Amino acid sequence: MRLIQNMCTIAEYPAQGSAAASDCCVGAAGRRLVKIAVVGASGVGQTALVVRFLTKRFIGDYERNAGNLYTRQVQIEGETLAIQVQDTPGIQVHENSLSCSEQLNRCIRWADAVVIVFSITDYKSYELISQLHQHVQQLHLGTRLPVVVVANKADLLHIKQVDPQLGLQLASMLGCSFYEVSVSENYSDVYSAFHVLCKEVSHKQQPSSTPEKRRTSLIPRPKSPNMQDLKRRFKQALSAKVRTVTSV
Repeated sequence: MRLIQNMCTIAEYPAQGSAAASDCCVGAAGRRLVKIAVVGASGVGQTALVVRFLTKRFIGDYERNAGNLYTRQVQIEGETLAIQVQDTPGIQVHENSLSCSEQLNRCIRWADAVVIVFSITDYKSYELISQLHQHVQQLHLGTRLPVVVVANKADLLHIKQVDPQLGLQLASMLGCSFYEVSVSENYSDVYSAFHVLCKEVSHKQQPSSTPEKRRTSLIPRPKSPNMQDLKRRFKQALSAKVRTVTSV
């Protein structure tokens, strides 16, 4: 699993409904494409989470998040998928209301799935989850977008402000998967959070069988012509034997 390339920002994505967007489920080399947006309040460790997933490495200091798009490949149930991960600028909260830029909204609309991140050391980032989840679903009306809630900085128990159990309860109420992770100490949990999203999106993208195919499958297979011919010959031979016995 390796970082393939560091790509463009969300501003360069094709608009919804455009011809380019219609091919968005197909990645490089014809592989199916899964697009994941990572969102959360400022300072929760989104960029560290993304880089950890992409490279297995933890880097403590980052430049200000400019909203980079990354690509890698992942094996899901024997199939290699192209995964695009969009790192988004941290969201600011003003008087208990979201302040979402148009860039962030485009990113969420573009995504097949979303990772919502909060930090156990920042209670306000936890309070943001419900509003952010509602905002995500409003941008995808008519569809159920797969969402995972991630509680980051699980290693910083000495400055904990949020019990991870609260995150689990909230995620359950919202119908989301939940993962408590320490980006700095554990790669496995980070990978699992992204893997479950990739798997869910992959299953949604699988083409379902058409009603015509289902009806056809109910029609019994025709009998072998050879067997029918053998039965016909057997009946003819049996009839001739009966006629011979009767005549005698």
